[in-house]
Amino acid sequence: MKRLNDILYKTGVESISGKGDVAVAQVIFDSRKVQPGDVFVAVSGTREDGHHFIDVAVRQGAAAVVCETLPAALQPDVTYVRVKNSAFALGQMASNFFKRPSESLRLVGVTGTNGKTTIVTLLHQLFLELGYKTGMLSTIVNKVNQKEIKTSHTTPDALSINRVLRKMVDDGCEYAFMEVSSHAIVQERIAGLQFTGALFTNITHDHLDYHKTFKDYITAKKKFFDDLPKNAFALINTDDRNAGMMVQNTRAKKYSYALKTMADYRGRLMEDEFSGLQMLLDGREFYSPMVG
Repeated sequence: MKRLNDILYKTGVESISGKGDVAVAQVIFDSRKVQPGDVFVAVSGTREDGHHFIDVAVRQGAAAVVCETLPAALQPDVTYVRVKNSAFALGQMASNFFKRPSESLRLVGVTGTNGKTTIVTLLHQLFLELGYKTGMLSTIVNKVNQKEIKTSHTTPDALSINRVLRKMVDDGCEYAFMEVSSHAIVQERIAGLQFTGALFTNITHDHLDYHKTFKDYITAKKKFFDDLPKNAFALINTDDRNAGMMVQNTRAKKYSYALKTMADYRGRLMEDEFSGLQMLLDGREFYSPMVG
């Protein structure tokens, strides 16, 4: 079993009421799934606020509770941890609980409105063909090398992400490619992950039912690049007029690709037929049976 103190690393703890070294069995954010010895993280979601279910989690045996606002009555045998942002804390705790697996991988995130699944799938297959042990996380399927890993959600939560990344590390993977949605960024599901690089495809006026305004949508995508470490890389599609905005404040090394505009890596579509594509990339001609 893990100790609570060990999984609170980088979570932004503001106060602790109770024993910090209490043993915890699992990290849980759904009160219905809490079992004796678990730590319950009260996260405010789009539909429900986990803070309303703290008492339920305690009655079911939670050894500790992580929350932004402490309940009025504290149980003497439960440890309460107050944090600034529960969703961010959950991401960090998930990473800590699974021994920070992203730090043992070269993890590349792909974000944008279109093309995420295609790019992640192609990169995963390419690196396997090159002889590297490689994993992928996408909205279609998660894979550790060639083996499919089942998950309960098309867009995984922080615990599911880190569980799969740990499986990749344990199975010897060197690289991992991951779809990074704007929802995952805003909801802090990738908090605690260490990315080697990030790739931006494009951005269109989709998902405004969630983000409300196009500016909010851009800001969500941009945050992914803002948070990259300086030893990472940021690769953007400069055919999209908003690409430059993505890397305005990034510390990462910046690179660009394009078909129509000037870029570090420039391609040219020579033939586009039902049988496939003929392209020129940095002076090298190649064929792909893919259509599009």
